[in-house]
Amino acid sequence: MKVSIFDVAKRSGLSVVTVSRVINQAGTVREKNRQKVLQAMKELDYHPNAAARSLARGKTGIIGLGITTLNDSFLDAVVKEINDRLADKGYFLALSISTDVFASFDNSMFQEDRVDGVIMLSPVHEDDYVMELKKKKIPFVMLDNQHIHPSISSVIIDNYKGGYEATKHLIDLGHTEIAHISGLEPYLSSSERRRGFVSAMQEAGLDPSWIEKGNFSITSGYQAASRWIQSGKLPSAVFAADDLTAFGVMDALKNEGYKIPRDMSIVGFDDQIFSEEFRPRLTTVRQPADKMGQHGVDILLKWIDGTAKRNITVQLEPELIIRESTTSKRN
Repeated sequence: MKVSIFDVAKRSGLSVVTVSRVINQAGTVREKNRQKVLQAMKELDYHPNAAARSLARGKTGIIGLGITTLNDSFLDAVVKEINDRLADKGYFLALSISTDVFASFDNSMFQEDRVDGVIMLSPVHEDDYVMELKKKKIPFVMLDNQHIHPSISSVIIDNYKGGYEATKHLIDLGHTEIAHISGLEPYLSSSERRRGFVSAMQEAGLDPSWIEKGNFSITSGYQAASRWIQSGKLPSAVFAADDLTAFGVMDALKNEGYKIPRDMSIVGFDDQIFSEEFRPRLTTVRQPADKMGQHGVDILLKWIDGTAKRNITVQLEPELIIRESTTSKRN
């Protein structure tokens, strides 16, 4: 026979009202009584009806996540952290994956009666999202967004610092002819990493003009390196806007018999899962995916429960990870 809330009340020795308050996470139950209810639920293997629980709380228990791709191990790591942290808080995560900026709002998932809140991860043209979410009065937070909005809460990486430290590492190794392969133009991460490269080069009195346009892909790195090889003029070092681009550079060089880092030192960005698997292992700038996910969830839940007082922007620090793809300049 199916276990009911009345059975839990009887086993715990408490009222049905108290059991209901514990199930719906009301803050008016003494800790001792809450533990009695939880123990009774465990002993009876009682699982409250999710739909009824949501109705009682006036919430869905679901958080929506908008993302343009999952073909990226850094974004995967952020999503996993978000999912794990939400699960600990009793929430389910619903994904909306599309490269179309308006697709998420054509999707009925992102409606005020379908989700309790929304997390936007690396959104493009985010102003459209901000307008729609505010109009629907849905609590939300932006992660790795493209603009700093005083009127919204967000979590970003200090991409300028990452670009600066990656380039400074190559300069400290004695390299003077350093190229940068940038990322996609709409992304703040692209422009900030490029700005860090330019600043480090100028600070050292070096020419920062060797910049190739890329698009965060293996192909763009491969094509850039192939052009250098065909022209007979190669930089002694490269700072790639992301690890995928760096992998492309490494592949092109290896195919033509060049040795890394003897013939060229290479630094990437992100610390993708393959960065430590490639040979030579890639020197890169690690983004704190776990902290980004944690802060994003914590900020959003404060907006949902009404304890957030104002919008905040959290800026996280990247970390230079030195491996085998960089070495001192050979004269």
